[in-house]
Amino acid sequence: MRIGVLALQGAFTEHEKMLRQIGVECFQIRQLSDLDVGIDGLVLPGGESTVMSRLLRDLGLYEPLKNAILDGMPVLATCAGAILLAQEVDGGVPCFATVPMKVKRNAYGRQLGSFVCEAEVEGIGIYPMRFIRAPYIAEASDKVRTMAEVDEKIVAAEYGSQTVLSFHPELTEDKRIHEYFAKRVQAFCSR
Repeated sequence: MRIGVLALQGAFTEHEKMLRQIGVECFQIRQLSDLDVGIDGLVLPGGESTVMSRLLRDLGLYEPLKNAILDGMPVLATCAGAILLAQEVDGGVPCFATVPMKVKRNAYGRQLGSFVCEAEVEGIGIYPMRFIRAPYIAEASDKVRTMAEVDEKIVAAEYGSQTVLSFHPELTEDKRIHEYFAKRVQAFCSR
């Protein structure tokens, strides 16, 4: 099992560290040739979604990654990564558009609006959530499964093999979301 972490910008190093701590082989995706080794799962980290979207296209990564996502490869998308997967982006332009949902960018304000809370994540339990200039899911198709809400706003959801989070699990010490994702990738590899 090999998980690629998009490493164009944002909090990719923290995801790699978390995956390695749970014994998962991972590598950085920075250019098209990085995909030559094969990829079983993908992490789209937090960062700046507009910059990542542009770089994905400029570096030729957009089409192969979108095709892999559409083929059912598991994806863990956090914060800006969730924005990349949304079919509709309030205040932005869709990128991969593979999850039938609308996200509100920077929904909690600027950097000073960042916060930490704990909430129930379906299938995980009570989880420490760190929000940094975070989006939330404003609307979602009935095919999108809500996994967590904070203040009656969807902050974690799944659609097929895609897991989207408004918060940053890689910035906590809690490994359960990465373990959950690794199990999904393992199941994908075993099919």
